[in-house]
Amino acid sequence: MKIIHFADLHLGVENYGHIDPATGLSTRLNDFLAVLDELVDYALAEKADLVLFCGDAYKTREPSQTQQREFARRINRLASNGIPVFLVVGNHDMPNAVGRATATEIFDTLAVKNVTVASRPGTHKIQTKSGVIQVAALPWLRRSALLTREETRNLNLEQVNQQMQEALTQTIRKQAAALDTSLPAVLAAHASVGAAKAGSESMMAIGQDPVLLLSNVALPAFDYIALGHIHKRQVLAENPPVVYSGSLERVDFSEENDEKGFYVIDIEPGTPCRKVTYAFRPVKARRFLSFNVSMEPSDADPTAKILTVISCRKADVKDAIVRLNINLPAEIDGHIRYGEIREALGSAHYFTIAREIKREARLRLGNQPAGEITPLAALKAYLDAQQVTPERQKILLEYGEKLISGSKEG
Repeated sequence: MKIIHFADLHLGVENYGHIDPATGLSTRLNDFLAVLDELVDYALAEKADLVLFCGDAYKTREPSQTQQREFARRINRLASNGIPVFLVVGNHDMPNAVGRATATEIFDTLAVKNVTVASRPGTHKIQTKSGVIQVAALPWLRRSALLTREETRNLNLEQVNQQMQEALTQTIRKQAAALDTSLPAVLAAHASVGAAKAGSESMMAIGQDPVLLLSNVALPAFDYIALGHIHKRQVLAENPPVVYSGSLERVDFSEENDEKGFYVIDIEPGTPCRKVTYAFRPVKARRFLSFNVSMEPSDADPTAKILTVISCRKADVKDAIVRLNINLPAEIDGHIRYGEIREALGSAHYFTIAREIKREARLRLGNQPAGEITPLAALKAYLDAQQVTPERQKILLEYGEKLISGSKEG
């Protein structure tokens, strides 16, 4: 049985892009759709048994009609070709009020064949061409969905999260205990697990997450644990595999060095032990590239220095999203030919230039005006600032006093 696992698509992230004149859409929306197309093409070519999406289809709770249309087109390609799709609801898919629909609920409402939407915990038996598989779903849940007002009365946020963690843990254990051991089983969750390393989602998070212990997720009843919510792909455990697939496309420069893609899982039949193998398959995500250049007052031609740095990575600049950080003294800023630098970055998909101006640090001598402090007191303040030892200060002050006196006499 072949399963595709991915998560955190975040359609609607359009930073570092521009409008594509051919489609009228943001080029960044096209980037995110292109990597999703790679996944769909692979699933169809390899005749996958199931595509498992672990939450956050969109950047916002209220995606545009265009974003919903483009996502639905890709899901329909899979479903209409006989590949079941299982969608777990993530925190960015949740409405901002109880009673409103989730961003992916339309598939359930229309009863789209071969598409299952998990908006609440529960175990689903999915019929695939290779047999039945059990998918225990743990979507993102509001506090109000798990805890009553009485339970949280007079509790702080940390205590409320602790109660949520306990409730989520019990939910997972109940689902695991009710599984049919003769059938393969997968846990699909959109959640934070304590052993994971965070990525850019820490800047996109809505509220503070409850965090599950790895030991409470990696239960032997599951053949594979598919996770979403953390953008950095990572394997937290091997037996059974506990895997964050990571986001499918780079969101910002915090993901510059992260490889993006999805996981392909193969579960071989067998009772009670089933052999499970999995492998990461990268996609052609848009490259992010940072240049950090430090300038010195002695640099004869600062522009040439920057252009040389860019030239060394000319091939990488093409079609990339580039950030040029220049650290330079104030006195040479006016000598940099920024037009030439912009021309050198012209092949980039998008670029930004940030300057950090280094200004000369001046010693502050307390609150005294400069004209009211004596030369000897200024020397004493300087030695204090340099953390010179009292013994050394005594010698230097004696020499300083002699020099000052000599200067006055002369």
